[in-house]
Formats: sequence, structure tokens, C-alpha cells
Amino acid sequence: MKVDLHMHTNHSPDSEMSPESLVSRCSQVGLDCIAVTDHNTVDGAFKVKQLASFRVIIGEEIRSSEGEITGLFLQDSIPKGLTPVETVHRIKEQGGLVSLPHPFDRFRRGVISPTGIADIITHVDIVEVFNSRNNLQADNRKAHEFASQNKLLMSGVSDAHTTMELGRTYVEMPEFDGTAEGFKYA
Repeated sequence: MKVDLHMHTNHSPDSEMSPESLVSRCSQVGLDCIAVTDHNTVDGAFKVKQLASFRVIIGEEIRSSEGEITGLFLQDSIPKGLTPVETVHRIKEQGGLVSLPHPFDRFRRGVISPTGIADIITHVDIVEVFNSRNNLQADNRKAHEFASQNKLLMSGVSDAHTTMELGRTYVEMPEFDGTAEGFKYA
């Protein structure tokens, strides 16, 4: 499967990509499984899931008090502004997975702080070790080293905010049963 675990629809304030155009482009470029991770809402992800013929993971890029944390396999939105520990707790209550988006991007606002990472590291499932929107490959390398040292799953993502970005970055993995645990195993 070709999987991209980080993209945005027009339900994020910094994206104008409609759910319809996102689904159309994902089909064109052969993505088999995506996670829609709008900022502080799951509404766009649910709309995409209704439209798509491929697998859609409901996600959300949540702005905690210490920076952004991504929840995957969610059923409901998680409020922004909670502590990282409370944010992770709410993701796990839903049976979700915790991903660190662009954790060491030195130019992006909203990157989780070192304190935030330290507070939640035992609950993190996935680290974005390649984010197409990172300006410096050194920041991606630092994420890769961090994930390796902590024996965490790694992902490469587009972090797409436009249709043109979709299909450029993805991870190849085996099929999975649709569950968070099945995903981690695959």
C-alpha cells in the first residue's frame, strides 16, 4: 500500500483543498491509504472518508499547550490548548495512535517543544522522519535519529495543503486490518 499520514483539507485554515479535490488527486496518484489531519478538527477527515474508495484514517493535528501532536484513528476531535499529556491521553482513550509531526523543524510555528516531547515520549507511536514541507533535511535527519534511538515507528509524509503536493511522499507498507494495532503491526 502507498500510505500518506499527514494532509489537510479546507477545514484547516491554511489549506484551500476541498475534500472532493483531495480524493480525486489521491486516486490519480495511486495513494491506497491516507490520514486526513486537519488542524484542530476531524470534520474534513470524515467528509473525505465518505467520498473515498480507498482507506481513510481519521486524524487531527492538535495544537497542545506545548505544540502540535497528531492523533490517528480518532472518532472525535480533541480540543486544542490542552497539555501534551492530556492531549495524548485523549487520543489513547479513543484507541488512537500518537504521531509527532515535523518534531524538529526549526522554522515552523507550532512545533512541539522539547519539554512536550519529554512529557509524552512513552506514549508516542510514530515520528515523522521525513516531512516534505521541512526546509532543511537536517531537521528530518534529526527526527530519524530520534525515532531510531527511541525505537519508534517512522513515517514519511507530504503534509499536503494543495493537490499538487499529494503523491510526492508516501510510505509503502503491507495491507492491514483497518485497526490502529493492525496498522502498527503492518
